[in-house]
Amino acid sequence: MLNEIAERINQGLAGQEFDGSLKFDCGPDGVLVLADNNATTIDQETDCTIRLSLENLKALLAGKLNPMTGVMMGKLKLTGNPAVAMKLGSLLK
Repeated sequence: MLNEIAERINQGLAGQEFDGSLKFDCGPDGVLVLADNNATTIDQETDCTIRLSLENLKALLAGKLNPMTGVMMGKLKLTGNPAVAMKLGSLLK
């Protein structure tokens, strides 16, 4: 499932810049890492990590879960540089 999401993100990243690195940590379901304008499921150190369930990741990427609301409701847990996470919003539009 995360491989499919990574492929869709890579298609969406074509021609766009994403400065920094960001990891979606879905626990036992795996990780999705955005780094060097590429999405992968290979775990690595990143500038920012967002811990969430796979279902919440799907909702976030589909625009059905507002990131700020998700953090306030405890559905997303952010560690590292929050400025990198803020840049994600421009890619999701």
